[in-house]
Amino acid sequence: MSSRGIEVRPLSGSTAEERAFIDFPKKLYRSSEYYVPMFDMDMRFLIRKRHPFFLHSEGEWLLVRRGEELVGRCLITENRRYNEFHKTNFAFFDYFDMKDDQEAAKALFAYLLDWAAKRGLEGVVGPMLSGGASGAGVLIEGFDCQPAMTMMRYNYPYYRTLLEQAGFTKYVDLNSFTIPPENFVLPERISRLAETVLKRGRFGVMRFKSKREIRRVVDEIKDLYAKTLNHHLEDYPLSPEELEQVKKDLLTVIDPDLISLLTYDGRIIGYAFGFSDITRTLQRNAGRLGPLAILRILLDVKNTQKILFNGIGILPEYQGLGGNAVLYRELERMVHNRGFTKVELVQISERTELMLSDAGSLGAAPAKVHRLYTKSI
Repeated sequence: MSSRGIEVRPLSGSTAEERAFIDFPKKLYRSSEYYVPMFDMDMRFLIRKRHPFFLHSEGEWLLVRRGEELVGRCLITENRRYNEFHKTNFAFFDYFDMKDDQEAAKALFAYLLDWAAKRGLEGVVGPMLSGGASGAGVLIEGFDCQPAMTMMRYNYPYYRTLLEQAGFTKYVDLNSFTIPPENFVLPERISRLAETVLKRGRFGVMRFKSKREIRRVVDEIKDLYAKTLNHHLEDYPLSPEELEQVKKDLLTVIDPDLISLLTYDGRIIGYAFGFSDITRTLQRNAGRLGPLAILRILLDVKNTQKILFNGIGILPEYQGLGGNAVLYRELERMVHNRGFTKVELVQISERTELMLSDAGSLGAAPAKVHRLYTKSI
C-alpha cells in the first residue's frame, strides 16, 4: 500500500529487510537514554515465525517507507486464541515504531485496518503480541523513568498523538509503581494476617536455592501462571507450545533467590517473581548476546540495586483467604535480604482492583502508564 510517496509493505524475507526491521528502533532512539533494545536473536526468532505463537495465529511484519527513507515498522496479527477466549474479533498490532510522521502513521494504520477487514475482523488493538507479561501498550506517562528491561517498552511521547489523531481510543491501561525500599515494610495488619494464615497450617511457602530445584516444579509453575492471567484484557490462554516457551524463558532468566511459591494443603496455588533489573547492561549490549555481553549480564544480575516484580498471582478459588498477605511478605523478604535500593511493580492492569489496592497499602507511587489502544473498522 502506498500514499503520496509513502509505502507500507510486508517484509520480503530478505536478510537486509529483516536487519532493517531489527535496527530501525535502535537508530530511532539512538539519542535516548531510556530505550532498551530486544535481543537481535529473539527478534529474528519472532520475525522468522519460529515462536510458537505463529502455530495458532498468523501475522505480517511491515516496513513503512517515505520514498527511500525508512520511517516506521509494525507487526499485525490475528490472535485466534485471544479472540476465542475473550469473545472478541480483533486484529492486534505490536512492535510499532515510527518517526514523528502523522501522514506515514495514518498510512500504516489504514493498512492495519484493511488487513483486519479482509479477514472479517472488526478492528485492531495494540500494541500487544503474546500477553502483558512480555510487555504491552504505548507509554503515555513516565517518560523520565528508566524502563523495566524489555518487559515494557519505551517510546517517545508523540506516539500517543500519532494514535489518537488517527482515531484510536483507550482499550486498557497498565500501571507501574515504584516503592522506596525503606518504605517497603508491610503494614502491621498485613504482617499479622500472614503470620495467622501460616500458623493455621494450610498455607505454606516454597523457596529455592538453585535452578535445579525450580526445574522439579516448573511445569506446575507454568500451568499456574497461565491460569492466573487468562482473564486479563491484555492476556489470553497460551497454547501448550507457548507455555513451553514461557518455561524455557523462565528457566533462563529466573534468579532462585527471587522466586517464592504459595501452597495450600501442599498444592502450588500462587507465586511471586522478582527480577534483578539489568536494564543498563541490556542498553550497553545493544541487542547483542556474545560472550562479553553474557558476562556483563551475569555480573549485573548479582550487582544491580533494583528489583522488578512482574509476576504475582493466586488461583482465583484461593483468593480472599489471606494468601496475598503471605506473598507480600515474600516480596518484602526479597527486597531486604538482597539489599535492593529500588523497587518497581511492573504493569498492573487498571482492572485488577485488588492488586492496585494492595500496591497502595505497600506505599507504591505511580511511575508509568502504558496504554493499549483500539480502533474499529
